[in-house]
Amino acid sequence: MGRRNKKQIFENVLVVDAGAKGKSVAKSPDGAVIFMQNVVPGDVVDVETFKKRKSYYEGKAIKFHEYSDKRTEPRCQHFGVCGGCKWQDMAYEHQLFYKQKEVEENLKRIGHLELPPITPILGSAKDYFYRNKMEFSFSDSRWLTLEEIKSEEDFGDKDALGFHIPGMWDKILDIEKCWLQADPSNAIRNSVKEFAVKHNMEFFNARNQTGFLRTMMLRTSSTGDIMVLFQFYKEDKANRILLMDYIGDKFPEITSLQYVINGKANDTIYDQEVICYKGEDHIFEEMEGLKFKINAKSFYQTNSEQAFELYKITRDFADLKGDELVYDLYTGTGTIAQFVAKNAKKVVGVEAVADAITAANENAQLNGIDNVEFYVGDMKNVFNADFINQHGHPDVIITDPPRDGMHKDVVEQILNIAPAKVVYVSCNSATQARDLQLMDAMYKVTKVQPVDMFPQTHHVENVVLLEKR
Repeated sequence: MGRRNKKQIFENVLVVDAGAKGKSVAKSPDGAVIFMQNVVPGDVVDVETFKKRKSYYEGKAIKFHEYSDKRTEPRCQHFGVCGGCKWQDMAYEHQLFYKQKEVEENLKRIGHLELPPITPILGSAKDYFYRNKMEFSFSDSRWLTLEEIKSEEDFGDKDALGFHIPGMWDKILDIEKCWLQADPSNAIRNSVKEFAVKHNMEFFNARNQTGFLRTMMLRTSSTGDIMVLFQFYKEDKANRILLMDYIGDKFPEITSLQYVINGKANDTIYDQEVICYKGEDHIFEEMEGLKFKINAKSFYQTNSEQAFELYKITRDFADLKGDELVYDLYTGTGTIAQFVAKNAKKVVGVEAVADAITAANENAQLNGIDNVEFYVGDMKNVFNADFINQHGHPDVIITDPPRDGMHKDVVEQILNIAPAKVVYVSCNSATQARDLQLMDAMYKVTKVQPVDMFPQTHHVENVVLLEKR
């Protein structure tokens, strides 16, 4: 029998907090928690619930009695429909407050850790136009907002180039201006859509798996490079050449123009052949004199300027003297490994993605760094006693795992090795806290530094220094 989700209305409810997954928090008259997305802490609202669970409701504000002093006017015309920037209606200093609060509460509540004074969160110098990578989807049946439906107008053009509606894999909101990536991002996207519509090119239909234009990725860099990658669902040579020639001519600043023919069910390109149409098959990012070659499949931190600050904190926490052997776990394309290499005797990086390790070796050669070595393999399998015997006992471990945190076997191996220091970089302080709790008997948390990489969203990075007790 399914759960009953009978709607209820609670009046004059004070919103008291913000946190998990970007939702704000209030309390119902019966003491249960209410999670909402269209409010800011300090608002007083009437709430209509649409989901009931044992200990909480999910709902939305249907009437505002008082507006919070933490509010600000969202800049984006798509705010509230596009799910990309859920906190745009909260002033940035308050966003930072709630991100710091979430980190502290996770470390205490999940990790049960004895903590030093936590350094104030490092905000991003840019709170808009900070992303270096955006991915847009084409659709032949664009999402209509409630206001558009109510207007009963005939909107004619049903094609969209924009973002998925949250929780709806086949619904795309057409985007006119996005505030996350600097120009010429908006100009390129709007020109692509206008040209494609004018020339009757087929936009993708995800449900029916039909159409021609599927996705478009834009990457920009601090060096001025621009990469545009089109994903076509099928080959249509005449239209492909027509579109790519047009974009290449209209935006000569594009340094890498590429495409993929992807007829499979999902949009991932990691198993696809990427074809360079014009320019180079890569762009370059630069950081503190180091160059990083980025191809269409490369991972690179999406906020370049704040990544520099994150890596500086990581290096400062490691406090290398020049004679240490450092292990960089989940090294990705080896960015952190190369960033700390000049302060270490040797850095050994480990990563599961083979293409990332190929890029890491290329970048190390490009930068003339000869005291780094990179190895590919699943961390829980590769990072074992034989690996340590072969490559040496690390003095310092830097670990930057994905959102799920470290596998328990990796945590256990770190405890077996027992290096003097562990620097743990995390994009999810909840799984970080879980891992730190497993290490608490041997290691003490001596430094904590939250870093905001993603303004206007609830996401937050956190760097922790662990030292042996």
